[in-house]
Amino acid sequence: MSRLPVSLLLGAALSAGFLAAALLSFVWTPHDVESLVIANRLQPAGGDFPLGTDQFGRDLLSMLMVGARTSIAVALVAVGIGITLGVPLGLAAAATRGSLLDEIIMRGNDLIFAFPSLVIAILITAVFGPSALNAILAIGIFNIPVFARVARGGALSLWTLDYVLSARTAGKGKVRISAEHILPNIANLLIVQATIQFSLGILAEAALSYVGLGAQPPTPSWGRMLADAQTMIYTHPMLAVLPGLAIVLMVLGLNLMGDGLRDVLDPRLRRQRT
Repeated sequence: MSRLPVSLLLGAALSAGFLAAALLSFVWTPHDVESLVIANRLQPAGGDFPLGTDQFGRDLLSMLMVGARTSIAVALVAVGIGITLGVPLGLAAAATRGSLLDEIIMRGNDLIFAFPSLVIAILITAVFGPSALNAILAIGIFNIPVFARVARGGALSLWTLDYVLSARTAGKGKVRISAEHILPNIANLLIVQATIQFSLGILAEAALSYVGLGAQPPTPSWGRMLADAQTMIYTHPMLAVLPGLAIVLMVLGLNLMGDGLRDVLDPRLRRQRT
């Protein structure tokens, strides 16, 4: 039995640490993140405030914990939207390759790709106003064509294989073949892509919150923490370093985990290791 890649173990450990902090924040944080105590503003690390406080007297450790919850929730739901809508579209396009439906789906994907998630978020917030929900919609919409293309590309290489031809000869329809034979065999591609999109979702959520289009105060967000700290970066650099480091480590962990999963799930790489 081959050993798991170091990148998978390290990435899983980093990701699990942030996930544990996010889950713990639902039931406990060292201090209330919505409580503004000006007397405690800009306290150094130590004592009751292990990482210090910000300019509003809020505990930075508590802010980072709840910020992890916000970022993970937004990215997770956005990836879920991409998988739920994008994968069926990709499978449908592959099953009807060269048809009008295939052309409509792929050209629709190209249209969405022409507008980055930040532009989509601006359009949505112009109508509905800035919020975490609108950030989820913007990132989720951008994820749909990503998963559609991955699913279509993986499925196209399978439709000409013998076992699929046998299923068609047995009278199975395209929908049933896609569900029973195609989807299970491209699951590894979708899992790896999901980890990549999850890390990109963390970055996108931070970027949207930084420009004021994501989670709104008093809900903590790593991007919002960076925005609030930008005027104090020279006098109190830890206000920006801590949320920035959290984003870097979270994204690094997810990318390492994605690379490790690719090594484990890709049959060609498995054969090379053995």
